[in-house]
Amino acid sequence: MAFDLQRARQETPGCEHVLHFNNAGSSLMPQAVLDATIGHLQLEARIGGYEAAEQAEDAIERVYDAAATLINCSRDEIAVIENATRAWDMAFYSIPFQPGDCILTAMAEYASNYIAYLQIARKTGAVVEVVPNDAHGQLSLEALHKMIDERVKLIAITHVPTNGGLVNPVVQVGKVARENGILYLVDACQSVGQMPIDVEQIGCDMLSATGRKYLRGPRGTGFLYVRKSVLEQLEPPLLDLHAAEWVDKDTYIMSPNARRFETWETNYAGKIGLGVAIDYALGWGMDSVWRRVKGLAYMLRTRLSPLPGVIVRDRGVNQCGIVTFNIEDKNPEEIKLALKKQHINVSVTTRGSTLLDMDARGLVSMVRASVHY
Repeated sequence: MAFDLQRARQETPGCEHVLHFNNAGSSLMPQAVLDATIGHLQLEARIGGYEAAEQAEDAIERVYDAAATLINCSRDEIAVIENATRAWDMAFYSIPFQPGDCILTAMAEYASNYIAYLQIARKTGAVVEVVPNDAHGQLSLEALHKMIDERVKLIAITHVPTNGGLVNPVVQVGKVARENGILYLVDACQSVGQMPIDVEQIGCDMLSATGRKYLRGPRGTGFLYVRKSVLEQLEPPLLDLHAAEWVDKDTYIMSPNARRFETWETNYAGKIGLGVAIDYALGWGMDSVWRRVKGLAYMLRTRLSPLPGVIVRDRGVNQCGIVTFNIEDKNPEEIKLALKKQHINVSVTTRGSTLLDMDARGLVSMVRASVHY
């Protein structure tokens, strides 16, 4: 079935104002998401925040079912958290690391994640080891196999790095993790919403996602998946009366499901908007979205590549909707500003976000143009 581009544009008010190639930063929200989010804020203003939450309980709870459908899991395995980084943090910092435990990660790991590895290594005596890339620039499965030993406590990788179109082989990595009984954490911040994600197929124990990027949801929203079978191994670094029950003076009992990673106070308008955004994506069909995103990115790369002075930087066997490039003798920030004057949105990805990968490639910054359907 052909993708209904006219309908998609009609339902996206921002299309009247900009050409938006910054979907890996924050997408343009569809009207349905705007209406749901603003509508709940207006309800809070009219009748009060607690009362609005009671009245909108079904819409608030809907996000758990929607997210579970999106990534193929149970609603009890979903925690709704204020952003993908905090969702990832809540999973990672719940793992009880001991001196000598090893964390395996990838070259294109995101800065926030790697800083967390370094902090835990400093505090616990765990060690961080980086799996080298293969010839295509993605995580080397051959090297991963060779690095597996009894020290490895966690494999944690970013599915789609922030600095390019690379798609890491998360399914094959998951097979290695399962075969060796190793916890597996996937940062799917840039992949959820642009491609089908199936946690059973991936074989991950934990996966973090955001609402603001390819899901086209509100900023300040995200979610965490935690597999039921590993839940009892994990105690969140922060607990409140929502995440745990205080049963007597010296005793608390954690929530029996993934809501132990949440807090009582939350952005209910954003939560409702996230649920609507996920349902909106599901309505298009993730296979259909992925075909269109890949096609647009391929078109952009093939049209940029022949241009004088343009160097397309994307790597990997499989590539996604993020397109990165440089123009000889041009600062990426200057390119971004020049495009902004023409109402074209792109972003600039810098060394600080993916230091290991950028240093290995001798890069300081690149223009990032991220397409959506």
